[in-house]
Amino acid sequence: MPRLVLASASPRRLDLLRQIGLVPDAVEAADLDETPEPDETPRRLALRLAVAKAAHVAARHPAAHVLAADTVVAVGRRVLPKAEDDAEVRHCLELLSGRAHKVLTGIAVMAPGGRTATRLVESRVHFKRLTKADVEAYLACAEGVGKAGGYAIQGRAGALIISLEGSYSGVVGLPLYETANLLTGLGFRTP
Repeated sequence: MPRLVLASASPRRLDLLRQIGLVPDAVEAADLDETPEPDETPRRLALRLAVAKAAHVAARHPAAHVLAADTVVAVGRRVLPKAEDDAEVRHCLELLSGRAHKVLTGIAVMAPGGRTATRLVESRVHFKRLTKADVEAYLACAEGVGKAGGYAIQGRAGALIISLEGSYSGVVGLPLYETANLLTGLGFRTP
């Protein structure tokens, strides 16, 4: 059976793969500059980073199927950061309060021999209007640091979300339906 390498250090992506019976043979993060290029749309950014991560790791694992993903949270054309501290989490929550935003997850799979398949999955998430107490309580739980857009839908932020259109697993970080289809399409047998 071909080897599978997950080009991500995200424990959430690993957990999501396990949900569908996939356990990568290796997990190796691609440490790349994720700065958007000038005038790059959020959609293009998510897909470009997924492809770049897959290519970076595939160079070290040419006989494996390499799976990479990148999740971008956007309000209009504005890309929200992966929050590095409470101040960035607060800023993201203030931007998301009372409005809908897009969560774009680019997926790239590189097969042995270099064949590549990609998908971009877009979901729409609508936050309730957040009170100061909502923001302070979310900051106190410390879930938002290190997360795109400053929140984790699979945690306490789930109580702040009015609606979700699209892929729940995509918002968490890896759209499972599309991932399984990409792997199958490139000859990787999924359970």
